[in-house]
Amino acid sequence: MDLAWNGFKKKGIHASLLEHFDPERLEAVKMFHESVPGYDETPLIHLDNLAESIGVGNIYVKDESKRFGLNAFKGLGGIYAVAEYFRNHEGMEFDGFDGLLSALENRPPVTFATATDGNHGKGLAWAASLLGQQAKVFMPVGSEASRLEAIRELGAEAEIMNMNYDDTVERVAALAEENGWVLVQDTAWPGYEEVPLSIMKGYTTIIKEVQSQLGKNVFHGITHVFLQAGVGSFAGAMAAALFELTGGEGPMIIIVEPDQADCFHRSIQNPSGDPQRVTGALDTMMAGLACGEPSIQGWEILKASADAFISCGDETSARGMRLLGKPEGDDQNIISGESGAAPFGAFHRLMTEAEYQEERQRLGLNGTSNVLFISTEGDTDSRNYERVMSGA
Repeated sequence: MDLAWNGFKKKGIHASLLEHFDPERLEAVKMFHESVPGYDETPLIHLDNLAESIGVGNIYVKDESKRFGLNAFKGLGGIYAVAEYFRNHEGMEFDGFDGLLSALENRPPVTFATATDGNHGKGLAWAASLLGQQAKVFMPVGSEASRLEAIRELGAEAEIMNMNYDDTVERVAALAEENGWVLVQDTAWPGYEEVPLSIMKGYTTIIKEVQSQLGKNVFHGITHVFLQAGVGSFAGAMAAALFELTGGEGPMIIIVEPDQADCFHRSIQNPSGDPQRVTGALDTMMAGLACGEPSIQGWEILKASADAFISCGDETSARGMRLLGKPEGDDQNIISGESGAAPFGAFHRLMTEAEYQEERQRLGLNGTSNVLFISTEGDTDSRNYERVMSGA
């Protein structure tokens, strides 16, 4: 496990990005989600026994496996991005989900397309199904068949390609342009920024719920947030929302990535400050984080706001899965998948292994620390989850 410090951090996120995450907009996003069938706040779990034994004040874990029955958080971004497409490109005026559904009556369905390691595609398939639209989902080589079937079960056309994630994204973008599909990708590049930003805004309901669940005073007392990064849209959205909701005095942010797809870890060490791409197989069990190229929006936010970037192997994620799934004492157990548990495993290593004492001290992780994690998925690869939990 390797930690890199952010030498580019500025006092604030660029205004052109930050304006999309102001408190009023965040509240509007949450209100839309509250109107969607099946909406409920996901649990925020306190791990008091572990916090005491590991030497921090409080540990909070937001369990996104309970989101919309999808076993992951990605539906938040998918449904909001689709709604924003109809508002911004079809000129529809509507109030909440039912208003959008009424506005879509007697209109031919739109085809939405995406590349995914699993959760995002499932979220888009679910959103399209709810709204009577069509979805085409493409997955990179090595994707689990169970994740493919979960997407197909929601009515989407889905297939596994013979290329890695980033190459699949490029191929699907070309197919969408050729066929007149609407591309709903959670990574941004020059010329393709509006939809990824809508997806990022959709994710912020997670932080609004945490604020409500903790209460304003306790929410402002969060000192550290560990966030997992694939392309960085999730982590960037969380960082921007935290920055805005704490008046620019947000907690320390630590980004965690798999060492086979650690594009942010490599980018932050590049003297030019330009994002770096990781190529090759991106071979990690953390499928949701197996992304080789940062989203330009996520990079700009995290470059300006994150404090440290951790690159770790699969064994670190496995440690997090086991710690959450088989907790200490009477702490509540959390079923957290490979991508969801990676930050927790990295945190545990920082706190318990002697070789990270200097990093731990520099991060200010101690008895007064209140640490937040977001477990972004459950056992989306059930076979691997069982293997890890059995210690195999």
